[in-house]
Amino acid sequence: MVDTLFTRTPRDELPEEFKPAWDMLNKLTGEPAFIEVFASAPQLVNLVMNEFYVKTFFGGQVEQRYKQLVRLRLSIVHGCRTCNKQNVPGALEAGVTQEQVDSMIAGTYETGPFTDTERAVLAYADQMVLTNMNGDMSPALFARLRAHFGEPQILELGVVMAIIGGMAKLSFLLSLVEKEDYCPFVPASTPA
Repeated sequence: MVDTLFTRTPRDELPEEFKPAWDMLNKLTGEPAFIEVFASAPQLVNLVMNEFYVKTFFGGQVEQRYKQLVRLRLSIVHGCRTCNKQNVPGALEAGVTQEQVDSMIAGTYETGPFTDTERAVLAYADQMVLTNMNGDMSPALFARLRAHFGEPQILELGVVMAIIGGMAKLSFLLSLVEKEDYCPFVPASTPA
């Protein structure tokens, strides 16, 4: 269980509409802290779960497989154990193979079992990771992406990754997720 400073609302005290999200997070990750903490701000749960995930992540113009690939790539690089626990099953359900997951974990996707489209999407994700302070949409990356997507789809993938990356950073900051041993986001020592 994560140790957050924020008040966690127990499942039995959650509004009925939040209980399915709590159940899903608890089943996949064993850590429903996000829903428990954000229950005090229902409009934000709606923004993240319905407006973003339902309408954009699981909706939108870009094939689900590519969104699952970038979400998993971000969570692997960021070292979010809670995220990985839900993103691996999500990616597998969208048709990503275990061999591909293993290749992403090993950091060998450029030579791994991926199509050119998947490699382009994963290279885009590497520009968006929080640890890449110099991320860049180079002409070469843009050309790789344009070979497979229209500009609106490239923008959609970018927004998906920006929201996921921002929520990951917030989740780390608020101690709402478990971290992998290699997670690069270690809190600075707190002054006394």
